[in-house]
Amino acid sequence: MSWWAMSGLNHNGSLEEQFEMIAEAGFDGINGFIPPSEEEEKWIRLLERYGLTLSVNAYPKTSEDMAQFLERAHQFGRVQHINVQVMRPFLTGDPAVQMLREISELSRKAGIPAYIETHRGTMTQDLMRTVQYIERVDELRLTMDLSHYVLAGEMHSVSDEAEAWFQRLLTRSAAFHARMSNGEQIQVDVGRQGEHPMTIHFERWWSEGMRNWLSAASEGDVLPFVIELGPPPYAITVDEYAERKSEISDRWEQSQQLQSMIRKLWEKVQLA
Repeated sequence: MSWWAMSGLNHNGSLEEQFEMIAEAGFDGINGFIPPSEEEEKWIRLLERYGLTLSVNAYPKTSEDMAQFLERAHQFGRVQHINVQVMRPFLTGDPAVQMLREISELSRKAGIPAYIETHRGTMTQDLMRTVQYIERVDELRLTMDLSHYVLAGEMHSVSDEAEAWFQRLLTRSAAFHARMSNGEQIQVDVGRQGEHPMTIHFERWWSEGMRNWLSAASEGDVLPFVIELGPPPYAITVDEYAERKSEISDRWEQSQQLQSMIRKLWEKVQLA
């Protein structure tokens, strides 16, 4: 469960109550941040008490930024993996490829997996550019947040051409962020039974990514799948022009719906 996605779900809850809420809903871990030094012991104690893992997000602009973040993660010592948004959307071509290679090498040396997220406003902000990166950087592994490419491509329907690009991208699946876009909004209600018409596409992509990951996985490897339904303005509200607090969906209910949906997909893929 994304810690960011918990924003506003339990206004008066303590840190431990948030952990308890996540664990009781059946989640295996938290995707968030490296806690500040004064809270480290509390976070470690709660992670152990509730049997949760921790992955964290990094936002480097340079390889030096990433090296410093990896050092901090190593010092904390409880990081399952790092999700990386490279905050250089206008860096392209050879310089971008070089930076991605450097981040991959820094991750390897640190012994902490780091996966580059497919995300608007970052180095991987468009589908075709990111496919070009994976073709040039053999070691590049991605966190697939496909909602960004569906939105950027205004894919309220999915063409055969777009599908081919997605299939190429999914060969580098190392982690996923679960959210659905309808091609017009970044985050939509999938329905209580997943009846949204885009569900069939996201389930196909997620399943294919799972299959690709399994084909190369070794014993003990973990495929992180983060439920990441963001608060407003990601979440659609009825008062967009004002304080943007009244969400049209129950974000916690939707988070659990997505978790159930993805667990069922994982079971099917493993049995296939």
